[in-house]
Amino acid sequence: MTKRNARNSHFVSLSLLFVLVTLIAGAVSAQERHERTLDEIKAEALKRAENGMYPVIGLDPADLREAFAAIKTSDKDEWAAAFIAVGDRYMAEGQSLEKSDPATANANYIRAWRIYSFGRWPVPSSPGKQRAYAKALEAFRAHAKFWDPPMEIVRIPFEGSEIIGYMRLPKNANGPVPLVIAVNGLDSRKEDLSESFSAILPYGIGFLAVDGPGTGQAPIKASPTADRMLSRVIDYVQTRPEVDKTRVAMHGVSWGAYWGTKLSIVERARLKAVSVQSPPTDKFFQVDFLTNSLLGNKEYLFDQVPAMMSIFEGVSTLDDLKALFPKMSLVYQDLLGKPTTPMLIIAGVLDTQVPISDIYLLLDKGDVPKTAWINPHGGHLGRQVKVWPDPVIFKEVIIPYLVRTLTPPS
Repeated sequence: MTKRNARNSHFVSLSLLFVLVTLIAGAVSAQERHERTLDEIKAEALKRAENGMYPVIGLDPADLREAFAAIKTSDKDEWAAAFIAVGDRYMAEGQSLEKSDPATANANYIRAWRIYSFGRWPVPSSPGKQRAYAKALEAFRAHAKFWDPPMEIVRIPFEGSEIIGYMRLPKNANGPVPLVIAVNGLDSRKEDLSESFSAILPYGIGFLAVDGPGTGQAPIKASPTADRMLSRVIDYVQTRPEVDKTRVAMHGVSWGAYWGTKLSIVERARLKAVSVQSPPTDKFFQVDFLTNSLLGNKEYLFDQVPAMMSIFEGVSTLDDLKALFPKMSLVYQDLLGKPTTPMLIIAGVLDTQVPISDIYLLLDKGDVPKTAWINPHGGHLGRQVKVWPDPVIFKEVIIPYLVRTLTPPS
């Protein structure tokens, strides 16, 4: 063998060794990315409840401890049953007090709703969790009966089924009013958004909250064309004489922010503005981000990827999700860069669920200036524990933007 051939052989051997080491390191890294154990979930949920963090905002840590004491395994139905048992007690107390002490009854309904909701979290993926979700709907609607102005349950015909939404309009309005269409995320629901957006009514603005495709009571699953469901919601809003058709906005949270961003392009003519929190646009949908950032993500309490798989049409395995995900990208769909409505874009630089590069990419595209609220110390949705929790961002950032955008000049 010549010296040159020996050098080439040595180089090839080193190259193969490097590839082998890289593959082994990648395999080890993938193995290290695991979901929290049951004990870790319990400890983390309690910590979050004590600090007012999602997804247990408003839950009493004592109620969590009571439910957790009955949960010994990772069985989904066992989880649901434990929270149903706690929620049933508050639901019964609410029903017994509804006539004699309405305020206390309402407080019990709210407590039951939140407990049942955590019993079905992140998605109702078993018979027990489906039962918890049904009870959460019942408890929320019992709570909503106390609202003034009242909440209307709207049913919008759609492709042989129906879109169910919650609408509230300002009291004693003079003429048509502006309206916000609110769309939830992967694991939140229209009930959560209705509770939050009730704060916009005193400004003379109404809202219609709906579950995004694949979540809650939505009639279709998520897919590259599922935005048609939300376009149908806009069709419906246009038929309501109480609504000012020229002042309709949309707000989306996380997955809802994806739909909000897409509709800011495809429904630009019918929406006055869109506000979105942590909208996925492109990198989020790439297989490497799914594999390296979403699987076993610790910012999410548990089961983010399994929950995501459940919302998509035609997805039953991780490989199915890997095949579909890139097609959801707004770059792949040739939409990013086209004209948009005015937008408010909220995000956190430290977000591990939606890469900040997706936010910067969105800010860089389109035809009109966008308003950005980027928290350098924030995680998903811009959250920062005890500094910028969800309710503060909603009150101090989202509501003022929508009021400013939808209120006509005096």
